[in-house]
Amino acid sequence: MSSSPIDVVRTAVLVIDMQNDFVEEGAPLEFPEGRRVIPAIQKLLDAARSRGLAVVYAAHVHRPGGADMGIHRDLYPPVAAGEALVDGERGVEIHPALAPRPGEPVIKKHRYNSFYATDLEIILRGLGVDTVVLTGMTTECCVLGTARGALERGFRSLVVKDACASCDYPDLGAGPMPAAEMHQAALRVMSLTSSRLVGTDEFLSWLP
Repeated sequence: MSSSPIDVVRTAVLVIDMQNDFVEEGAPLEFPEGRRVIPAIQKLLDAARSRGLAVVYAAHVHRPGGADMGIHRDLYPPVAAGEALVDGERGVEIHPALAPRPGEPVIKKHRYNSFYATDLEIILRGLGVDTVVLTGMTTECCVLGTARGALERGFRSLVVKDACASCDYPDLGAGPMPAAEMHQAALRVMSLTSSRLVGTDEFLSWLP
């Protein structure tokens, strides 16, 4: 393997679900851990933009009225009540600290996997991309789901370990799990089944 295992022309940075409804203090689906990875994602975005890598965002949204909620209606009370992730409202916008630049696509998704029932694959193939760099949250849910979706569609994926975040899990029958432990568990699964793991600084060192 060469000193730079990526081709910047064929690589895109994907920012997953870094939305106000997840990241802002007091948000209905607040994950405080998400705020802690904002600086790492900012570093990645700055480097990607300055070196010509594609930047794409994924945002979880649902139509007003919830026709596309599916089982999410049962899993997330604020979503079911129309208090979070409502398409067209401020809560679904990307957090201002990571705001997309003009021309950077924002994919609207309704499930964990950013590829499912979206045009993400069409956009990536149109950009000539074969490798996606995954950032955002949560590690065990939408990042992992998207990594699996990339694998199934023939894309390589890199998961930036310190630019992803998980959350604390209560005991729902299998015991509780703190965010840090859940994050590491998800990284282990992806490292074995779909993705290469990399830290922010290591990834930046690969860029020309």
